[in-house]
Amino acid sequence: MASQSISFIGSGNLAWHLAPALDNVGYSVKEVYSRNPRSAKELTARLYQAEVKATLDFSTSPSRIFIIAVSDDSIQSIARDIILPDDAVLVHTSGSQPLSILGYAATPHIGVFYPLQTFSKTKKIDFKTVPIFIESETKETESICLKMAKQISSNVNTIASSERKALHVAAVFASNFTNHMLTISKDLLQQNNLNFELLKPLVSETLNKSLAIGPEKSQTGPAKRGDFEILDKHLEFLQNDDSLASIYKLISQHIIDRYENE
Repeated sequence: MASQSISFIGSGNLAWHLAPALDNVGYSVKEVYSRNPRSAKELTARLYQAEVKATLDFSTSPSRIFIIAVSDDSIQSIARDIILPDDAVLVHTSGSQPLSILGYAATPHIGVFYPLQTFSKTKKIDFKTVPIFIESETKETESICLKMAKQISSNVNTIASSERKALHVAAVFASNFTNHMLTISKDLLQQNNLNFELLKPLVSETLNKSLAIGPEKSQTGPAKRGDFEILDKHLEFLQNDDSLASIYKLISQHIIDRYENE
């Protein structure tokens, strides 16, 4: 069994980028299993010698490392159903699920291999800049995962499940929620016949400044100033959309509460 051979369970956005990244540094991806065979076939087309795997029976697999890259609610059932060869290493890639969710698997070599980044199939990612967080109960598995991570990233760390959960929640606020706010902004502009391009310099400067001097020092706007006249005018503008008005009120109040004593 080749120690640097890998099989993927899952063919979504993360696997789309992670599998080729590992394939390109000598971790030969041999198999891809997915509930969507077409998606698995598309991923294998990006790899050197991978084949589509039809079932979760990997008992005769040439791989040693098995990477579960699926939705969080599917990990446990896969860990329970997967059939692994002797001495297999099984890891999941979730930010929110604990290491213990792999406890159903018939191997002592379990771990977490969590790349902290947002992935889309249409956007290229440079894995060298992606932080990867490793967790395992055994030094052997930890060593295998660390070695693999360091082949593709210059930012590799070990982390406990509780810390990883905090990191994932923070990442949702920083990435997913921020992106949704941008979607709301785009919708508002389009409803008023304005182009989203108008906001791009502001968005770029906001993020750059936040990263440069810290988000807590970068906050501006009517809520930070306690300008209730402007806040009322904005809520009047949003009066026909209760959902957006509620979001505006909640976030504005949170900003007011944080900065009111400064």
